Amino acid sequence: MRVIARSTLQDFVASLEGSTAHKAVKTALDNWFHQTRAATWLNPAEVRSAYATASIVSADRVVFNIKGNDFRLITAIDYRRQIVYIKWIGSHSDYDHIDARTVEYAG
Repeated sequence: MRVIARSTLQDFVASLEGSTAHKAVKTALDNWFHQTRAATWLNPAEVRSAYATASIVSADRVVFNIKGNDFRLITAIDYRRQIVYIKWIGSHSDYDHIDARTVEYAG
């Protein structure tokens, strides 16, 4: 899978600089990125097979739990083109105030 855009993940990690979560979130997102890059998911069921805690919210939207569910990563996946688009990343409490089906990255 191609991930658009890794810089979004890196910017989020940089925004946590100095917090106690910084190192753990960086490690978790780096692991997610490398595992996703190596994947060839053809449908949501294959994503769930790789990430049992992922939430399938629509045909293309998937929410991943990051750092033990302290953070959420919302993606849109184009299975045919093998592209994962980062749509949103933030804390679990911030996630409770958005709609995962429609949120768009505003960076």
